[in-house]
Amino acid sequence: MGKKQVFIIGLDDFNLKKLQNTPEGKDCDFHAALTIDEIRNVEQFNIAELKEKCFKRIDEHGHIDAVASYFDFPGTILTPIIANRYNLPGPTLESVVKCENKYWSRLEQQKVIEDHIPQFSAFDPFDEEAFDKLDMITPYWIKPIKSFRSFLAYRINGEPQFNESVEEIQKHIDYISEPFNQFMRAEGLPSELSEMKESCIAESLLSGHMCTLEGYAYEDSVVSYGIVDSVREDNSSSFARYEYPSVLPQEIQFRMADVTRRVIQQIGLRNSPFNIEFFYNQTANEVYLLEINPRISQAHSDIFEKVHGISHHSIMLNLALGRKPKPLEYKGQFNKAANFMLRTFDNGLVTKAPTPDEIKILKKFIPGLEVKIHVKDGVHLSQLKGQDSYSFELANIFIGGRDQRELVDKYHQCIDGLTFNIEYDEEALLQ
Repeated sequence: MGKKQVFIIGLDDFNLKKLQNTPEGKDCDFHAALTIDEIRNVEQFNIAELKEKCFKRIDEHGHIDAVASYFDFPGTILTPIIANRYNLPGPTLESVVKCENKYWSRLEQQKVIEDHIPQFSAFDPFDEEAFDKLDMITPYWIKPIKSFRSFLAYRINGEPQFNESVEEIQKHIDYISEPFNQFMRAEGLPSELSEMKESCIAESLLSGHMCTLEGYAYEDSVVSYGIVDSVREDNSSSFARYEYPSVLPQEIQFRMADVTRRVIQQIGLRNSPFNIEFFYNQTANEVYLLEINPRISQAHSDIFEKVHGISHHSIMLNLALGRKPKPLEYKGQFNKAANFMLRTFDNGLVTKAPTPDEIKILKKFIPGLEVKIHVKDGVHLSQLKGQDSYSFELANIFIGGRDQRELVDKYHQCIDGLTFNIEYDEEALLQ
């Protein structure tokens, strides 16, 4: 019996290795429906062209058994389109867009978990009276209805800050919002959503312990299989690291799983992995849902592999092949693992990035270390696409250890061994 032919939207070397290391992956050939370079750090998104490029590559290959993506837009929306065209297992397009469109998602969530979501309201960032029309008390967050990685997300403490943030949103919102809305119109999704002038959403603040629940929907069942803690930088909304397994009490994790089941069933997501970002507010003793993503988080893949022995690409792959995923066992090398995000908070020119030799030396001293560098010599940080609104991500550093203290100690050892030289812009130096 021949190998399964699996097409990945956004295939890259890092995730290809994770896929090949899964038990299921050994019986698969992996192909790029689109490469990572075709969906990240691009000047613009033309969904119609990307869709046709996928179809052409699949047809030229001659056979397809499964399609999947571990990347957000446009990977998540192209997956159900390809699955539908070739009669493959996968979620419906409508259920995926109900996750991706932040406003539509909140409307669905409101029907079944109203006590577990923030106050929210859509607004037009080009409306000069938007601040007054919102009728919401600051502080709150504003962000595009369609975005990823906290792109153009701002915390608002008053009207002057609102106006300043909206100016930035006006400059860059069409990068994702316009192709996303064009796509919704082209696919015949509800016009009251695809045609609405309100392209941003305001949401009241959520606070507390932030984490991400990884799960999947297979036919009528909804399964939660792991919770990853999101540790933020001091005095910042930017993430410092993802840490697994979570330190949250089991009772709180069970409550998150119950909220998850209700909302995933309401949205109608089936035969798909997902991850949901939550807050646990200890003062209120309540869990709150921030965001639903209809995919695995590839940022968690290595830390799952370090703890379980295989990454959760295994779950994504089984679902794409129409199989019920097997439970993850604790057969990894480490008790605990983390994905550290090395950031800088000021703009500038990268004059020196770490070399492969530097990483190779560190790997000799730190077993299991993985490093992904996101910049190279000569790149200005302003050229990086899809960054959050307050920082620039330079690298991901994946580390395993006995406990949190060992993880942090190993991270500092890595920082000492990786050379990043940045010539900061004059305005950054003056701050």
